[in-house]
Amino acid sequence: MTRARPVPTIAPDQSAPATEASTIAQAPGPGHPNSVVFRGDGEPRTTAGQIRRLGELAAGAGIEEDDFSLGGAVGRLEEAMAERLGAERAIFMPTGTLANHLALRRHCGTGGRAAVQEQSHLFNDTGDSVQRLSGINLVPLAPGRVGFTAAELAEAHRTSVTGRVLNPISAVMVETPVRRCSGRVVPWDDLVAITDLCRSLSIPSHLDGARLFMMAAASGRDVRDYAGLFDSVYVSLYKYLGAPFGAVLAGNGDFIEGMYHDRRMFGGGLAQAALPAALALHALAGFEEAFGAAMDKAAGLFADIDRMQGLSISPFEHGSNIFPLAVAPGIDPARLAGSLARRGVFIYPEDGSAVMDLHVNVTVLRRPNPEIAGAFAEALRETGAAG
Repeated sequence: MTRARPVPTIAPDQSAPATEASTIAQAPGPGHPNSVVFRGDGEPRTTAGQIRRLGELAAGAGIEEDDFSLGGAVGRLEEAMAERLGAERAIFMPTGTLANHLALRRHCGTGGRAAVQEQSHLFNDTGDSVQRLSGINLVPLAPGRVGFTAAELAEAHRTSVTGRVLNPISAVMVETPVRRCSGRVVPWDDLVAITDLCRSLSIPSHLDGARLFMMAAASGRDVRDYAGLFDSVYVSLYKYLGAPFGAVLAGNGDFIEGMYHDRRMFGGGLAQAALPAALALHALAGFEEAFGAAMDKAAGLFADIDRMQGLSISPFEHGSNIFPLAVAPGIDPARLAGSLARRGVFIYPEDGSAVMDLHVNVTVLRRPNPEIAGAFAEALRETGAAG
């Protein structure tokens, strides 16, 4: 399902001072309201900016207090997220790591096996927390790749139920987009086939959709399309919704019922979570339209940059908000980045690499494409790379 994407107006972040003397020639930093920052999934987070927004929200409709992450602004966020995802209920979590952990714990109990991608965050970056704290063994599939296929999952399940000791896979988790694979998405047809197989085998499925709203905007599908395939889904609040931390886990009523006890058992029943909830709730209202417009705008911008001598931009197959920028021999990526920074455009080369990732986010909406492309052209001339 595709949607029309009106180009929204992005209000600048007033946490950075903007005066008549604040011009691009003065080499603003990434926090400047006119800077285009090709890193991260949302606007650069600053403490000053978050405090300002909280002040505006408090002075406006107010911020409803919660009680140990129950009710108030937290409850309103949970209701809004459940409605947007097409789920019966949702619950706030302080971190995505805990959201994924408790989702598998609810699906598997304290034991069993869960199939995951070998490149997933849960398998690589949580210190084996699910294994150590809940006795759930992770079965890593598709080593070094974005995702596994339904056929690979079927074979893993067959192995788990035909060994000398019955040890079936009792849950399946899919992360998409996969940050360890440059934000590439698992193809839609694979997601459908995997979740169809899970239902046929009566295996619950969970979506690590930390960047779900970005993926939906990039693909043109609604977030409900993705969430509806799975029995549960997690979404991040801090990656692009402006909160300093937090996550939401959604599913049916039975899945969420009583989970606040598990959250508190794991030390996640924060005494107050209204502030991040209020920030995320505020950002949620216009995020999909803004990010969709940013992706559309970036497509035209990157086509212009790709035509420049010495620069090449190619999208990943199946989509991503990350686009690799390759520079030709003789172009120093660090000098190019420095020249662009003096023009309020920020890229981030890696040492020794001629390829760097450009992350599309809403900062690309801050300036016209000809102006941003012009900054690249001027930077190429300044570094002696353009003819």
